[in-house]
Amino acid sequence: DPDMPFVPSIPEDQFILVEEGDPTVIPCRTSDPDAQVTLVNSLDKALYAFYDSKQGFIGNFPAGSYTCKTLVKGTEFKSEEFLIYILRATSQLPVEIEALKTVYKTGETIVVTCVVFDNEVVNLQWNYPGKVKEKGQIKLDDIKVPSQKLVYTLTIPEASVKDTGDYECTARHATKEVKENKKVVITVHDKGFVHLEPQFSPLEAVNLHEVKNFVVDVQ
Repeated sequence: DPDMPFVPSIPEDQFILVEEGDPTVIPCRTSDPDAQVTLVNSLDKALYAFYDSKQGFIGNFPAGSYTCKTLVKGTEFKSEEFLIYILRATSQLPVEIEALKTVYKTGETIVVTCVVFDNEVVNLQWNYPGKVKEKGQIKLDDIKVPSQKLVYTLTIPEASVKDTGDYECTARHATKEVKENKKVVITVHDKGFVHLEPQFSPLEAVNLHEVKNFVVDVQ
């Protein structure tokens, strides 16, 4: 089609997510298999890469904006803009689970954090006693400076004794068969369980230079 030398792209094709170091395809396909196509970056600088009219330009491209150009009977046509995003993804999955404390009283808020290091392409799932009732609130913080880490925070408001148990996060690599899980045990008590019994009166007197001991029984 001389009026439509580039096959129209769906919006999803214009945003290209690539794992760091992997080759990708910039999918500017032509309706004429013999068309001469040029790839340019955001500075309108021509780039050299292998071209397949059925797929597009294939190669390792840095993050940024790319456009394809072709000439039809002396008229220049441009494709849609393609945006490449580079995602950091290691073959390993360093994961840590953290809990500010592991013993709570009824009514307190449980907070457990799972941190995935040096990887942006993971799926993370939580397993915990209140999951069936969807009691937990999950927040994700994507931190890039000074290093890449995904911080998943699970919050359980108004904890009860039924929230006692294993809190486990499982991280799965989005493109590789790699997974890692970490677990922490949380205990929730119905009420406080420390009993203090002072062995002295609310008001005590002491003579000058006298040494006096104050004793408390803790159960």
